[in-house]
Amino acid sequence: MSTYTQIIYQIVFSTKYRGRTLTKDNRKELFKYIWGILENKKCHLYRINGVEDHIHIVTHLHPSVSLASLVKDIKVASSLYIKEQKWIKRKSWGETLSIYFS
Repeated sequence: MSTYTQIIYQIVFSTKYRGRTLTKDNRKELFKYIWGILENKKCHLYRINGVEDHIHIVTHLHPSVSLASLVKDIKVASSLYIKEQKWIKRKSWGETLSIYFS
């Protein structure tokens, strides 16, 4: 008999001071970019969505990936991506983290 366990996480990133800086078109590109990060980490993305001031990511982790390292990698890579795209003139991509277990 084998045992199977799966934990699904909801990760929430918000802009600094909840600034309404992520436009609809930019969010679509950002979602695709973050999806690529998750695929590279062998994590399954269930859903990604958001509005101008925050995004939600619902995913599970590959056994080789820690939650802390995944959140850090998404934050660092998405911040660089946003800066390269020149979507935000000043530094305004902060983060808050909510974790839900199911």
